Amino acid sequence: MLVTHGGWLKASNVIILRHRQKKFVKNSVEVLKKHKNALGVAVTGFGKTIALSAVIGQRINKKKKALVMAHRDELTRQNSTKFKKVNPEISISLFNAEQKSFLGRTVFSMVQTLSMEKHLVSMRPVDLLVIDEAHHSASETYQRVIGRAVELNNKVEIFGVTATPERSDKKGLRKTFSKVADIVSLPEMIRAGHLVPPRALVIDIGTQKQLKNVKKTANDYDQAEVEAIQNTKINNDQVVVKWLEKAKDRPTVIFSSTISHAEDVVDAFREAGVDARAVHSKIGMKKRRETLEAFDAGDFPVMVNPAVLTEGWDCQIVSCIILLRESSHKSVVIQMVGRGLRKVDPNLYPGVIKTDCLVLDFGISLLTHGNLNSDVILKDDKESEEKEKQKKVCPNCQAEIPIQTMVCPLCGYEFQVQLDEDGFYDEAQELRLIEIDLLNMSPFRWVNLWDSEKILIANGFDAWACVCSANGEDWYSIGGKGREVKILGISNRSGAIASSDDFMHQNESNRTAKKAAAWQNQPASQKQMQMLARFGMCQILSKIQAAAYLTFHFNRSKIERFLGV
Repeated sequence: MLVTHGGWLKASNVIILRHRQKKFVKNSVEVLKKHKNALGVAVTGFGKTIALSAVIGQRINKKKKALVMAHRDELTRQNSTKFKKVNPEISISLFNAEQKSFLGRTVFSMVQTLSMEKHLVSMRPVDLLVIDEAHHSASETYQRVIGRAVELNNKVEIFGVTATPERSDKKGLRKTFSKVADIVSLPEMIRAGHLVPPRALVIDIGTQKQLKNVKKTANDYDQAEVEAIQNTKINNDQVVVKWLEKAKDRPTVIFSSTISHAEDVVDAFREAGVDARAVHSKIGMKKRRETLEAFDAGDFPVMVNPAVLTEGWDCQIVSCIILLRESSHKSVVIQMVGRGLRKVDPNLYPGVIKTDCLVLDFGISLLTHGNLNSDVILKDDKESEEKEKQKKVCPNCQAEIPIQTMVCPLCGYEFQVQLDEDGFYDEAQELRLIEIDLLNMSPFRWVNLWDSEKILIANGFDAWACVCSANGEDWYSIGGKGREVKILGISNRSGAIASSDDFMHQNESNRTAKKAAAWQNQPASQKQMQMLARFGMCQILSKIQAAAYLTFHFNRSKIERFLGV
């Protein structure tokens, strides 16, 4: 039960954007207005589909139309579903293998279908062309649609979003995009609590010197040469020994150099009595799917693959990544490490607690690419905001990009990290994280109960959320709506705050958030004080504080049961 000051307000189903999503949208809209094209880069876990939808909502009016392109049908449907939650008033239609309609003000299309000549001829003019997974935009199919859109309307705005702008075929994105609107990096998402932090350890098994001399092919390191160095009985046994020492209780994904390397690593683990299995292109789709499902169910602890799981696959329980392959592309390394950074949904994995991801690098990937950050971490938020306003020019492709960018999203040029004892990353150290104050950025007011720092409560009109810990290490995110109370996540403190804040965003509206926030300037009502007195509380409180304490007391038994106290 939620106690308010006398009324209930139905929350809208419209999604409230996170603070960082709002900034991403603002930056993207500003660049589109000024330059007519913009690329936004955001790593996995950011919610780029939500941000993409918000950009569209701000750039098209009742007379304008938008076209959203994706390369997979599931992306088209996913994008259209989330779009309606952000922009319920904007009509949509689909143009894919099953439906072919341009009637909606926003059309969601499969590029393979739309790029066919017979469909390009019937294509309608649009005012905004949006490209999801924009790193594919250099391909011929995308370029045909882009060319047709410009032909039909030479003032069309082009907006792209991607998590991995660097292409392995070296085809830059400069042909389509000249401006980078914003970059949301892996460290930023970790600091904001939306991903778990990695703990990286570089282990030299006597191969680092040889690996540094491996030649590069047109796209990457020669993986056959990497295998010749890494894939020996002695080396594979060392990997198993270190895993047993450092990560035997962690579900683990290993990235090998080749298929034969993957199979040999599996054999080494099995010889040590550890159930390990491989997935690769020579295994049929049915068996691959069964293996992935079994790993996700916790049936075996170690899965080995030669980079087939770098994208398009997420398993929340993965808490250890082992790197046995090398990549000259930082984006690929980030993708591999990213497989282990997802937070765990306790409703899907009861009893599983994950607060970090251990990264064991038996090669030189982390030595080559540093801390995998695509930006520079500054000394404080104020300095960071000032830096975000500044731009610099890529010396390779002359694109204007945010000054904190360390890898040009348009051509892949890597800037050298400047080391600074006052707060910049030191590449010789593990990733250092600076926690962003999520509570101050939230539209909801979080109340610290009894000044304990261990119980935080946020109230709305339809929902409430709690962040709490019994031991100061494992932080529980708990949400309630109506009679239902459930665990939202178990992680570190910032991760729990992020999960709880997301729950409030999903179940409240901007209007209810502002109305509830206003309670902090109002004294508790007489009814609230009477109820608090029943629990032995007589101190003077604001209305928002009183609501938080009452919410806790009414749900105390359920919260304590989740905590096991």
